[in-house]
Amino acid sequence: MKRWVLAAVASVSLALPLIAQETAVKNAAQDGPDRRVQADEIDKYIREKKVFFLDVREPKEIEELGTLEGYYNIPIGDLEKRLGELPKDKLILTA
Repeated sequence: MKRWVLAAVASVSLALPLIAQETAVKNAAQDGPDRRVQADEIDKYIREKKVFFLDVREPKEIEELGTLEGYYNIPIGDLEKRLGELPKDKLILTA
């Protein structure tokens, strides 16, 4: 069975959009150092089409397990040098 885990990327170094940074800061104050965007907030961003789905798996993993339509792939090993490809106006969710 395929399992897809979505995790909000909450790192300034990944150039998160301002709205996600504000949410992460708010949640960090409530939850300590774990800066997670809550599920209801993710649902809201998805409804508003303010989400960028990022698949950080390596090509071999995608070949073996497949991917979902709408996911943009940047292998984790290439992420730092390809940060410019990430949108600055959307919440970034990774798989």
